[in-house]
Amino acid sequence: MKRRPRLAVRLMQAQALVVGIGTLTLVVSAILVAPILFHGHLIQAGVADVTVQLHVEEAFASAFAISVGLAAVTSLLAAGAISWLMVRRVSRPVEELAESAEIVATGRYNVDVPDATFSSELHQLSVSFSKMAQRLGATEATRSRLLADLAHELRTPLATLEAYVDGMEDDVLPHDEVSWRTMRDQINRLRRLATDVREVAAAEEHALGLRLERIDARDIARAAVAAAAPRFSGKGVELVARLGEHPCSVMGDAMRLQQVLANLLDNALRHTPVGGQVIVAVERAGSSVRLTVKDTGEGIPADQVGSVFERFHRVDPSRISTDGGGSGLGLTIARALVSDHSGSITAASPGAGLGTTMTIELPATEAGKRRDPSFT
Repeated sequence: MKRRPRLAVRLMQAQALVVGIGTLTLVVSAILVAPILFHGHLIQAGVADVTVQLHVEEAFASAFAISVGLAAVTSLLAAGAISWLMVRRVSRPVEELAESAEIVATGRYNVDVPDATFSSELHQLSVSFSKMAQRLGATEATRSRLLADLAHELRTPLATLEAYVDGMEDDVLPHDEVSWRTMRDQINRLRRLATDVREVAAAEEHALGLRLERIDARDIARAAVAAAAPRFSGKGVELVARLGEHPCSVMGDAMRLQQVLANLLDNALRHTPVGGQVIVAVERAGSSVRLTVKDTGEGIPADQVGSVFERFHRVDPSRISTDGGGSGLGLTIARALVSDHSGSITAASPGAGLGTTMTIELPATEAGKRRDPSFT
């Protein structure tokens, strides 16, 4: 590729052209205009002697030329020095940003982006570039971890399917309903895993496109409980809703918040034995709206409470193929969605076998507040 001139050279050429044109205009104007005006003033002053006029005009021309020459040289030097300083202040951060962009283009995102303080525009450019590099680095790290976790999670259902296919081909396993149901369960698990991986990737990159509007959190809880009730009844787990009497308004995406509660209820149902109870509650707590899902199930060991929202985390890994199968991403998706609503989600448990409480905190919204059009 043809090598292009540097920005500093281009700017200095432009500055030199402007200064040169200005100097040339000054000199030409002085040569053409000043002698004529001076000669006219001599005549008006009554200097009629031609010899005197010539002598005075020569003296004027000499003094004027020396003065203009000194002024022009001084101006050129001063303009050149100031222009060079200005050009360096402008071009240096641009060149450093270009070097940083080249580093990012090679896949290294932990680049040290210089803070350009010469102007607000350059400062904003450097700040935005730094944020972009950090975002790209976080996205790449998320992608790498997700691929590694996904490869690990795929092994179990694929190994199970392979074992059943081989066993049925060799007539070691019977061709009965139990074998077919087991294989079908593993296929369903793979399908759900594929769906949830796509969902968690979009959620963690904040690319779900939430449509926020003022909604009553009690309506969200009511809809989630109604949808989950048949599954709870089928397993013999009591599902209780305590929604209160007063509105609990939040700015949220109704569909996504129902998805959050559905994931929490699925998790609670999976870990609550027959005869247990799950309570869904909504209440106003100061400037927040609090939603809780409390179960009487297996609980969480103290050393794992902070890890339950991580991808593919399971309190009891032995339940991977025997609990009917979540993908291990439900709580991760729930955390990302709650974060996109400017809220928080936490888990608490007194210990193994003592139940678990999932708590969501969302900013409360006054009843008269309208939908924020900036969110789509």
